[in-house]
Amino acid sequence: MIEAILIVISILLVLQLILVLWNKRYFIGAPQHDDSTSHLKVSVLIPARNEEANIDACLTHVFKQSKMPYEVIVLNDHSTDQTSEILDDWQNKQDKLKVLDGKSLPEDWLGKSFACYQLSQEASGDWFLFLDADTRIEEHAIASLLPVLDQQQKGIVSGFPRQITKTLIEKLVVPMMMVTIMLHLPIKWVQTRQDYRFAAAHGGFIAVEKASYQNSGGHKAIKSSLVDDMELFKLIKKSNDPARLLKVDDIVSMRMYHGFRSVWLGYQKNMFAGVNRSVFLLVVVMVYYFVLFILPLMFIGQASLTLIALLYLLGVIIKMLIDVTNKVPFWISFLMPISVLLFIAIGVDSMIRSLTKQGYNWKGRRYS
Repeated sequence: MIEAILIVISILLVLQLILVLWNKRYFIGAPQHDDSTSHLKVSVLIPARNEEANIDACLTHVFKQSKMPYEVIVLNDHSTDQTSEILDDWQNKQDKLKVLDGKSLPEDWLGKSFACYQLSQEASGDWFLFLDADTRIEEHAIASLLPVLDQQQKGIVSGFPRQITKTLIEKLVVPMMMVTIMLHLPIKWVQTRQDYRFAAAHGGFIAVEKASYQNSGGHKAIKSSLVDDMELFKLIKKSNDPARLLKVDDIVSMRMYHGFRSVWLGYQKNMFAGVNRSVFLLVVVMVYYFVLFILPLMFIGQASLTLIALLYLLGVIIKMLIDVTNKVPFWISFLMPISVLLFIAIGVDSMIRSLTKQGYNWKGRRYS
């Protein structure tokens, strides 16, 4: 019986390996351009709430572009740290920068969506490039993006920044974001099918054509969504405008979380919302990961050690193929079972906090 279970798991792992290899084939990066002749006007829009540790470096990278943006607008979203003072210093030395003070948050809005909406109301470029304050774009990032925008003409383009991880918990958990994408989402269908169910986006790097944004309703249409990036991507697809997931790890990077508490709270806020608050879907995914990456190890001493080792190595290879994109140290892949256990624990916590109405705390705000 145990041998039969392990054989089924081996088949599933091989199928997942094939999907990952297939996905990598269609996960295409932006061309490396430093000499773009595009005349598109790109508005860089950055919401910032208590970002004193990030906003200076973010703007430094933005204003070192080989192809400068048409305008750069930052919204200071009621920061209580030194964000405001840092932005004042930047305004004094950079005429192209415009700083907005965020309005009071309406009851039916969530913070980031409202901040992005306010930014969009002030922007006048052809495309809106939304960045998070912890996003770092390389010198040729906008120049590389422009040919993609020229070719696409409208719709939305997003990509997953290369994740900078420093503590062990960051290295174990943060790369799991890309693991879930590569294991379950056919990347080719994201690019070629208008079905909104095939969607993936990262709020740290999203470009939306102005008319597409306005016609779809933009952030106003998703004002209460915790996963605004995914919902915006789906919204554009529902409007029958093109949507593209771009490989941007060579031109965009970020450190999303700093340490255990930050990682846990960040994923806690997003995981249950990321499956549309479906208990069934979350449980299925968690059980599936447990069966693939942890269950075989529990049969040590009861089944062929060679077969168990093979299944473990298949899981490691799958993780390694995905991790290479984010330049995660190769040895982290060998800790895949630990990553999965942490991922499951955070997912269960995320679900429980939602179902029991405890909500989530993030950057001084409470979300239900």
